[in-house]
Amino acid sequence: MKVSRSSRIAAALAVGAIVLSACGGGSNSSGQQTGNGSGGKLSGNLAGAGSSAQQAAMQAWAAGFQADNPDVTISYDPVGSGGGREQFLSGGVPFAGSDAYLTTDELTKSKSVCAGGTGAIDIPVYVSPIAVAFNLSGVKSLQLSPATIAKIFNDKITKWDDPAIKAENAGVKLPSTAISTVHRSDDSGTTQNFVDYLSKAAGSDWPYPVDDTWAAKGGEGAEGTSGVVAAIKGGEGTIGYADASQVGGLGTAKVKVGSSWVGISASAAAKAAELSKPASGRPSGDLAIDVDRTSSDPSAYPLVLISYQVVCQTYKDKNVAALVKAFETYVASAAGQQAAAKAAGSAPITSAVAAKDLTSIKTIKAAG
Repeated sequence: MKVSRSSRIAAALAVGAIVLSACGGGSNSSGQQTGNGSGGKLSGNLAGAGSSAQQAAMQAWAAGFQADNPDVTISYDPVGSGGGREQFLSGGVPFAGSDAYLTTDELTKSKSVCAGGTGAIDIPVYVSPIAVAFNLSGVKSLQLSPATIAKIFNDKITKWDDPAIKAENAGVKLPSTAISTVHRSDDSGTTQNFVDYLSKAAGSDWPYPVDDTWAAKGGEGAEGTSGVVAAIKGGEGTIGYADASQVGGLGTAKVKVGSSWVGISASAAAKAAELSKPASGRPSGDLAIDVDRTSSDPSAYPLVLISYQVVCQTYKDKNVAALVKAFETYVASAAGQQAAAKAAGSAPITSAVAAKDLTSIKTIKAAG
């Protein structure tokens, strides 16, 4: 799916909280709930925080929601997945965007924030490839195997003309420029997905635990997706990882899948999500997914993130419950998914996933 470069740049440069007015009543053509459950129109403020990878999509979702809900204000602070989950679990915001699903401990903590002892659930709403993006004069595209990527980010390969890179890129004129890696400095679901990919696809070449905090030594840390992209653009010989929707004109690498080289695309990301399986041991209504990082299917791009909306199953406040339920219904709808795809180049969730999302969203309610 093609996205205009101007829209990508605008998304990447957007900083701080997104605040858009948004609302109506009844239901609209997207199946979006627009009433508060008592016959009245939706009104009030709904704040969220989290994934910076979701930022462009969130802008589109808030803008789409406002068409039917002018009396609601949606705000979203792209502080990163870890920061969003932290705010949600402390009761600071009623929903969070996260590129990693809640841990068992976080699910337990959520029961003290959500009402009725039911806790939170993860709703997958955003699928996007993570680009291995670089800035190297004269080079716009490379092929990098998982082992080579791991060695680059583990400071084992330090020059662009290293034999390992040359072997995977016959015919490409590679300079002896030093490699400068860029990683997320904040707690990041994008980091967790990137590290999960390296851990599973590169094996012993990536010796660090899977976590949302960067563990390898060296390299430059930058805050948020926009910070990583800016750091890569600001250097020569730089390489980092970021949501593909925000890398703009940077060079990107194809990754090795089986014996094939697969580049970033919405369709390849969607295929990787399709090949993945539900996470085990989750509560009823939770739709967490474990991504298959080692598939040999050449139509799948395994370096993908599946991003979630984290919501309570039961809220203490009736109006908050109505706002969350209506907004998430739009996000998971075909209209919401197409809006995100147009703005962010993400892969719309499949109809099967959407059906499960909407079933879980319908259970959102207020206590009492």
